[in-house]
Amino acid sequence: MFMGTYDHSIDTKGRVIVPAKFREPLGDSFVVTLGLDGCLFGYPEEEWMDFVKQLKELPGTKEARKLQRYFMAGAAPCDVDKQGRILIPSKLREAAGLEKDIVFVGVMSKIEIWSKARWDENDDFENVDEIAEHMSEFGLSF
Repeated sequence: MFMGTYDHSIDTKGRVIVPAKFREPLGDSFVVTLGLDGCLFGYPEEEWMDFVKQLKELPGTKEARKLQRYFMAGAAPCDVDKQGRILIPSKLREAAGLEKDIVFVGVMSKIEIWSKARWDENDDFENVDEIAEHMSEFGLSF
């Protein structure tokens, strides 16, 4: 399980060091794809295959096909080098606005990769109590 927040920098070639706490569960190669809210998602191989299975099981609606294309067309395998870095493809860097300062966020079965600026815009937990109240409708208890 992934959890925690880690600040890192991306170099001009698009390489970034994967946080040490995330390296073992991610493995030597993992999948990075377009995420939601302006970030990228990173999945260990097994979690990626589970996610792909869920995408396959979606109904044949236009919305489902759009989601399938969004996540699959944006996906790229990322190999971890000897220094613990990955190379994030330029299209994914552009889509997530990754330029220099980035933030890795552990979110249960995946990681999120944010530009620091976008993370700061989305790192707003002022209404978390209100959100939690609504989540109780789905069986979440605290």
